[in-house]
Amino acid sequence: MKLHYSPTSPYVRKVLVSAIELGISASIELLPTNVWDPSTDIANYNPLGKVPALLTEGSEILYDSPVIVDYLNSLNPNIELVPPSGRTRWNALRRQALGDGILDAAILRLLEEKRPDGERSNGWIARQKATVNRALDQFETEADGFGFDINIGTITTGVALGYLDFRFAGDNWRAEHPALADWFDIFCERPSMVETIPKDPT
Repeated sequence: MKLHYSPTSPYVRKVLVSAIELGISASIELLPTNVWDPSTDIANYNPLGKVPALLTEGSEILYDSPVIVDYLNSLNPNIELVPPSGRTRWNALRRQALGDGILDAAILRLLEEKRPDGERSNGWIARQKATVNRALDQFETEADGFGFDINIGTITTGVALGYLDFRFAGDNWRAEHPALADWFDIFCERPSMVETIPKDPT
């Protein structure tokens, strides 16, 4: 398998953490991809021009991290990262959606903050920050019940919190979300999280 990836993409990190947890990361070749490079061919693999995009052994092209993780889980169904049924499934998928929403809002904020003076919208930035804070508030109410089961919900939650630390360390989300912070401090010690800590390219 071949994965078009960026070392700073949290959606890529979701896929890599999942692959490590499933024990199949060694079978994935990583193809560094800069989606902002005018010469990139990423649109040949994902018409949205985004990473991650996975080329499977059967030459299928898959994109969007939930789809890729679901596919990877099918290669090792003994570990249920995407629970097959019942309340566990719906909780995991709902938490994935909430974590992805944090990432969507955080990235929109990051891109807006990079716009030049005169083009930047402080109102838009404030809207994205409020979205993130509401999601964190919801996770805070659930954190004591997370435990340390590994599934797509907890993976996405952990990746989202890690991305906030990476891009917005000055926000100090932990101050108002102590239960969530305590859970994350333990969760991020998992080898899969340690191996995939995001880094800006040098």
